[in-house]
Amino acid sequence: MLSDIEIAQKATMKKIQEVAASIGIPEDELEPYGRYKAKVSLGFVDSLKAKKNGKLILVTAISPTPAGEGKTTTTVGLGDALNHIGKKAIICLREPSLGPVFGMKGGAAGGGYAQVVPMEDINLHFTGDFSAIALANNLLAALLDNHINHGNELGFDVRRIVWKRVVDMNDRALRDITIALGGPANGYPRQDGFDIVVASEIMAIFCLATSIQDLKARIGKIVVGYTKDQKPILAKDLKAQGAMTALLKDALLPNLVQTLENNAAFIHGGPFANIAHGCNSVIATQTALKLGDYVVTEAGFGADLGAEKFIDIKCRKSGLRPNAVVIVATIRALKYHGGMEVKEVSKENVEALEKGMVNLERHIHNITVHYGLPCVVAINHRTHDTEAELKVLVARCEVLGAKAVVSKHWAEGGKGAVALANIVVEMCEKPNNFKFVYDENMPLWDKMKTIATKIYGASDITADAKIRGQIKRLQDDGYGHYPICVAKTQYSFSTDPQLRGAPGNHVVTIREVRLAAGAEFIVLVCGDVMTMPGLPKVPSANAIDVNDEGKIVGLF
Repeated sequence: MLSDIEIAQKATMKKIQEVAASIGIPEDELEPYGRYKAKVSLGFVDSLKAKKNGKLILVTAISPTPAGEGKTTTTVGLGDALNHIGKKAIICLREPSLGPVFGMKGGAAGGGYAQVVPMEDINLHFTGDFSAIALANNLLAALLDNHINHGNELGFDVRRIVWKRVVDMNDRALRDITIALGGPANGYPRQDGFDIVVASEIMAIFCLATSIQDLKARIGKIVVGYTKDQKPILAKDLKAQGAMTALLKDALLPNLVQTLENNAAFIHGGPFANIAHGCNSVIATQTALKLGDYVVTEAGFGADLGAEKFIDIKCRKSGLRPNAVVIVATIRALKYHGGMEVKEVSKENVEALEKGMVNLERHIHNITVHYGLPCVVAINHRTHDTEAELKVLVARCEVLGAKAVVSKHWAEGGKGAVALANIVVEMCEKPNNFKFVYDENMPLWDKMKTIATKIYGASDITADAKIRGQIKRLQDDGYGHYPICVAKTQYSFSTDPQLRGAPGNHVVTIREVRLAAGAEFIVLVCGDVMTMPGLPKVPSANAIDVNDEGKIVGLF
């Protein structure tokens, strides 16, 4: 059996100009990065505004497990399947972070015969967007420390600086550090730290901005620190927004690539879903909707995190509205939620499957009731799935009012997901009752409680007096209309990653509050969530190499 990278390396790719032409992008509007990837000019993007939007399909999943679900693979497979049945479909994905690529996950460009290519380029550097974001982020940090070194005219309280540096790599040694050691020439020593690039507010702003002007304005509103009397100091107070925007100008152009079946794919931006809002850029999604009849996009992790943020942050800010939702599940993952260990999930166990389906049931309920959207369950087929297990799962979904369909896109590409594509097209033609989970005028505390009780199945939320005071201060300072971005474990509806299935009546504890004034949301950190992950004992990097012929190997 060929590995993902071997399948990708055997692909017959079309030149990116041909792919662009297939969806109506003229060659003159491309900025090629080699033969098989290109950026699309913002002038062309702006010229599309008067065109009618296509249908938007959101792909999400059950709560992630070590057994695997295959959300990106399904997104690619569904896009290919829609084209296979004669629909003009485009997919929109996030760019992979080098942290997970070299850490636990390996590559993140789909899998099997449902991939985006060139796979190695997409996973390694791509068009340099993440480097530009890191540089812009770190320029702001450098300007801040330089300002303090040269007299601190703005009155920074060095105990209240909130802007961190970033690097696109899992490096736990950088989480908490001391900077500016070595004497007066190196500035004033203080405690600091690094986040991973995908956790940077610049990444969130980048993915929500709709133009260069919007990008610059949002960057200017970033709160980087506070004075001793706790007045916020903004990036524009440091006169940083112009130079930062200059670093990001080319990165803001959406990236165009292709699937293994030569269908168009936009891959642009990549905020984490358990820390930030977990969606590709608004610019890429809006562009695809003007060029395609159907656009398939994904939100990070399960529907409690990624889909909720897609709706309450991305859709609220951009005006986007999904027409249908696909929930990805595997028999293996559901059996894991039912109590089986990873090494056992390939064995038939209908009892564990039935027990684990409570996780899927809650996600279906959230999407249909709290998001007001129709959904279909895509059973990402694995060779160990048995007929008895598939029958039980399909029957249970029917009882819940959601169709379930076995999809074999991993092994067969687009033709393996034709049944899924036909159901999705049918759903898109029907009106839906789309709604946000909470009203934007609700107080911040009530927004968080609504998410916790409605979506997570919690009985309540709690926080100590300090955190409650910070939330009240943000409310009083005029940020109460901002949406909430919950940072919590992706592995459970609760804040305990060990609680599988669909735990209920738990209490969600808020342990940290962060203002993302440029991205225009409030981050509430619940449970133990790292904004700078570490590498596992055996990182994926150990298997990645370049062979004697110059080919990359071991990348998933």
